[in-house]
Amino acid sequence: MNRGSNLHELGTFLKARRAQLSPDEVGLPAGELRRVPGLRREEVAQLAAISTDYYTRLEQGRVQSSAAVLDALAQVLRLDADQHDYLLTLAGKAALPTAGRRTRQEVQPQLRHLLDDLTLTAGFVLGRTTDLLAWNALAAALVMDFGRVPEEERNYVRLLFTDPAIRVLYRDWADMARLAVAHLRMDGRRNPDDPRLTALVEELSALDPQFRRWWTSHDVAVRAGGTRLLRHPVAGDLTFRRSTFTCAEDPEQQLVVWTAEPGSATHEAVRALASRIETGRDALNGSA
Repeated sequence: MNRGSNLHELGTFLKARRAQLSPDEVGLPAGELRRVPGLRREEVAQLAAISTDYYTRLEQGRVQSSAAVLDALAQVLRLDADQHDYLLTLAGKAALPTAGRRTRQEVQPQLRHLLDDLTLTAGFVLGRTTDLLAWNALAAALVMDFGRVPEEERNYVRLLFTDPAIRVLYRDWADMARLAVAHLRMDGRRNPDDPRLTALVEELSALDPQFRRWWTSHDVAVRAGGTRLLRHPVAGDLTFRRSTFTCAEDPEQQLVVWTAEPGSATHEAVRALASRIETGRDALNGSA
């Protein structure tokens, strides 16, 4: 991991968060009209009880900082728990599992077996930089046939921004896509110099102004439970609960499952889709 690159990223992150806060949010008078939005460097330094010169060098990536100073800055900049963890990680103050070489991951066998057993639940496995490593039949029926996507392009965030059908599929595409970008940036703290991550960010920044804006906003978030709202071309409007499980054998692989409330319209629609999938398999086997 390149320490110099991390210090630069830390400084960029501090600057981005500073720009998103107004004086009144931190108890300071607004004063005269400001040429740029957000807090000034000297205001952040004053509130964190450090010198302006020291804080300036932090934003410029020219100096390392103690955990105590970073904690004070996190409080001043109103960072949430995910952002605070991200800040500490960039400064080398939080221990993270070290990843192996940048070879493409292979799905863990136990995750593959589990996916195959999930007949009424859509599931897929995300790897580094949100690469799609595996999925089950129901996930393919609900979202898309991922197997038709070339392996080097089989990336969840990439598909969100480049596949028109997926933009239509998600009823809350903008909110969900912005959150996915925050997840991607959070994941990138482990290996900020990963060439695959760099290439993905450069590609999507050039292709999509929304991705570019959301990436440069430096929002971060960890994957957690949430809701997925779909408008499926066959099954209609569907609502799922999203859950994520980290693989103990490889923490950079996560199983994502979508579950429907029993007895709900979504649950009944999923059962119908699963039945169609099974009927198709039976027909295929009968013709073999």
